[in-house]
Amino acid sequence: MSRILFALTSAALIGLAGCASQPASTAAAKPAATKAAEPAKPALSAEAQAALAAARADVKAARAKNALWTTADNALKAAEAAAEKNDSATVLKQSRFASEQVRLGMEQLSYPMVKMGD
Repeated sequence: MSRILFALTSAALIGLAGCASQPASTAAAKPAATKAAEPAKPALSAEAQAALAAARADVKAARAKNALWTTADNALKAAEAAAEKNDSATVLKQSRFASEQVRLGMEQLSYPMVKMGD
């Protein structure tokens, strides 16, 4: 009885080990080859890269002072998403908007506190 159980267990393990070492299908390898064959996308303009870097620095400074508005954060995320798509016009627009929102948020820090009542 134990020999039969041992033989069945060994056969099952050998069968499973064979399945684990099968090569990957060629369908999974084709998308990588297709991506390599795609033409190069236009690069982000230098002006857009500079605007994005400035917006990132502005947002970082505003976050450090707890003056970051959600509109500035969302605009920076939109600019970064556009940068991944190499869309220079959108990067410029969103980066400038983010920097402007940061400027307004930082300016708001100097406003006087509002008192309610006496």
